[in-house]
Amino acid sequence: MAIIHNTTLKPTKLDLLTTWLPTRLWYVGTGAPELTRAGGFRLDDPAGEVGIEFMVAVDACGPEPVSYLVPLTYRAAPLPGADHALVGTMEHGVLGPRWAYDGVHDPVLRAGLLALFEGRVHAQAQSLSDTLDHEVTHSYAGDGLLVPDGPVEVTEDQDGTELPLPDGTVLRFHRVLRPSAPEGAVGHVSGAWAAPDGTRGRAVFASLRTP
Repeated sequence: MAIIHNTTLKPTKLDLLTTWLPTRLWYVGTGAPELTRAGGFRLDDPAGEVGIEFMVAVDACGPEPVSYLVPLTYRAAPLPGADHALVGTMEHGVLGPRWAYDGVHDPVLRAGLLALFEGRVHAQAQSLSDTLDHEVTHSYAGDGLLVPDGPVEVTEDQDGTELPLPDGTVLRFHRVLRPSAPEGAVGHVSGAWAAPDGTRGRAVFASLRTP
């Protein structure tokens, strides 16, 4: 399991996201976001090289708080061909320079997420080492999922990001988190976070649908 280091990050993840989020089509704010890290989970990279985090960031800049799903990967060197997906670089107090990427473009995150859909791996706590996150649920009603082994076309809309899998199944990341479940999904991964009113928010983070 991944080791969580209690150390410094310069700039912080939220510093990077404050600049990056307004560049996204699905960002609903009209100004600079006011972000808090409200929850999420991690997945392990079997090779132990890439950090994988599904972060929920809550933006309080508007009249109502908005909860965003931000899948991120952290690497010790740039991911070839992924300059367009770079969120920013940070200096980690233990690991040194880290390149943070929008994880939907990272094949390691995609492979881990598809394994989670199928129940072959388990979600890990966001901020604790060697601890499972039991609030994360998953289901999948189809055949074995095929992981894209090359570049894929990633598209964005006002609610999320999606990409096709080799068998035609569509993987969707629900960026603006809402309690309503997606219609027609054959699989989902759901999680929870701390809402600004002190309750636990819950929504589908990612889903699968067939053509």
